[in-house]
Amino acid sequence: MFTGIIVDRARVRALVPASKQADTRIEIETALDTSRFAIGASIACSGCCLTAIDKGPGWFAVEASAETLSKTTLGGWRVGTAVNLEPSLRVGDELGGHIVSGHVDCTATLVSIAPEQGSHRLVFEAPAPFARYLAPKGSVAVDGISLTVNEVEDRPGGTACFGINVIPHTWSATTLGQTVPGSRVNMEVDALARYVARILGRN
Repeated sequence: MFTGIIVDRARVRALVPASKQADTRIEIETALDTSRFAIGASIACSGCCLTAIDKGPGWFAVEASAETLSKTTLGGWRVGTAVNLEPSLRVGDELGGHIVSGHVDCTATLVSIAPEQGSHRLVFEAPAPFARYLAPKGSVAVDGISLTVNEVEDRPGGTACFGINVIPHTWSATTLGQTVPGSRVNMEVDALARYVARILGRN
């Protein structure tokens, strides 16, 4: 379990493609103290909950299945790709964002970026099956970052565009500052919205 508060903008240092014996191995270079990472621990990597399988000073490794690569942005990662990191919560940790499971629902597409005073206004397009879970002032995780939805505009075909504001700290400390229109991002809808939809029979 996570809260969408990013603690390091890391980078991919190595990739070993999948074989018949193993899934794709991804090594990630980080400024975090990896001696505190237990083998088998869950780490959110740009919003995707992955399991640490190996580590060394300043780096750790995870494996990603073909399903994960196809349903998230991880299939497009290359050496040097920036990665948002958040270790899993411990009992007593501050819940600074919102409850994030690390189970990516879909990828959304960045439509536009515009400066807004000291912040940036970003607009994303969400695919039809998940647009229903977005609401103004609700929460959404984008590449693992807990963000507040400012507005939602329904589109023909069931998709929806939603806008968020990104403050300077988040812009510089996460991968959002490196995104450009057309970029795909990992998106996880708010669990509360999902359960409400289920209770109301809309899921």
